[in-house]
Amino acid sequence: MAFRSSILLATVALATLFAVGSCTTPLTFQVGKGSKPGHLVLTPNVATISDVEIKEHGGDDFSFTLKEGPTGTWTLDTKTPLKYPLCIRFAVKSGGYRIADDVIPANFKAGTTYKTTLNI
Repeated sequence: MAFRSSILLATVALATLFAVGSCTTPLTFQVGKGSKPGHLVLTPNVATISDVEIKEHGGDDFSFTLKEGPTGTWTLDTKTPLKYPLCIRFAVKSGGYRIADDVIPANFKAGTTYKTTLNI
């Protein structure tokens, strides 16, 4: 009897972990109005990210750090236009870093929301 109770308890615990772990949101980034090749404003659809960085197309590292604004926006100003598509690396407040590859295309349009393959 105790063995069955242990199995039942373990099954319930695993089901709960699976249900809680699967409550995620697909991550998107909206390119803000006024964005252009040397001025980029990004607004993620979740507030649980920080330390946003950009890697240009063909780049070896994430060499551009965006500044966080008071309204959940992330901004980058550069002297020269960026090389698109852009990869975005960010910290997740629950732990660790994630990378969204080639999120912002070369022909991006301000006001457009771009999907990533990540869930947060």
